Amino acid sequence: MFKKSDQLKLRVLTVNTHKGFTHFNRRFVLPELRDAVRAVSADVVFMQEVLGAHEKLARRHSQNWPDTPHYEFLADSIWHDYAYGRNAVYPDGHHGNALMSRFPVLEYENVDVSIGTVEKRGLLHCRIERPNNPSVLHAVCVHLGLRESHRQQQLTLLCELVGSVPAHEPIIVAGDFNDWRGKAHGVLRQCGLTDVFEAEFGAAPKTFPARFPLLRLDRIYVRGARSYSPIRLPNRPWSHLSDHAPLAAEVII
Repeated sequence: MFKKSDQLKLRVLTVNTHKGFTHFNRRFVLPELRDAVRAVSADVVFMQEVLGAHEKLARRHSQNWPDTPHYEFLADSIWHDYAYGRNAVYPDGHHGNALMSRFPVLEYENVDVSIGTVEKRGLLHCRIERPNNPSVLHAVCVHLGLRESHRQQQLTLLCELVGSVPAHEPIIVAGDFNDWRGKAHGVLRQCGLTDVFEAEFGAAPKTFPARFPLLRLDRIYVRGARSYSPIRLPNRPWSHLSDHAPLAAEVII
C-alpha cells in the first residue's frame, strides 16, 4: 500500500516548437518561446520539431540564434536533464523530438517509426528517476506522420512500446499525433492509455492552427497515474509562438 508521501505530482507540457518560428515561418521567436515555456513551470516538457542544428537559418538569424542546439537553449538552467531524438536529417542540419525534465533522465532511446523514406519520425522514450521511489517514470515524446496509413502503423509500434513497459511503472505519452481524423483514441485505449483531456471534457482539444484552432492534433495520454487533470493555458502568448497550441496537465503518479 502506497503512502501519500510516495506520490509525485508532476506538471507536464507538450508543445510543437515549429523549429522556433511563428506560423508560416514569418519570424524567429525561440527566445519568446523559452519565456513562455518557463512560465508554465512544467516538470517535464515534451517538444516536437526541435532544431538540433541548421546552418543556413543560423546565418540568416544570427542576431538571435543561440550558440547551442535549440533544446539546450530552451532547457537553460531550469531543466538540468534533457534528451534529443534526431529524426529528420538534411544538408543544413537536423530536427526531431526533445524532452526536458527537472528529474534525472536515466536513459533514453529514439525509436525509429518512419514508414518509407519521405517522413522521418521517432518516438523518444525516456526513463526518468522518481524521488524516493525505485520505480521509474516512462515518458514518450511523439510526433506521428501526416498520412493516415503511416499513423496507423506508427500507433501499432507505439502500443508495442507501451506494452513493453512493466505494468507497475507509470507512462506519460505526449506530443503531436497529427490525428485530425480522431483514429488514435481507440487504438491507444486498447493498450491502456487514457487521454487526459478526453477523460475530462469528452474530446481532445483543438490545437491547430494555433491562432484559430480547428483540428485536434496534440494529446497527453497516461497509464498508471493515480490521478490527472488538464490545465487550461491562455491563448496569449502561445497563439503567435508556433503553429500548434500547447497542452498542459497535472499528473500524480
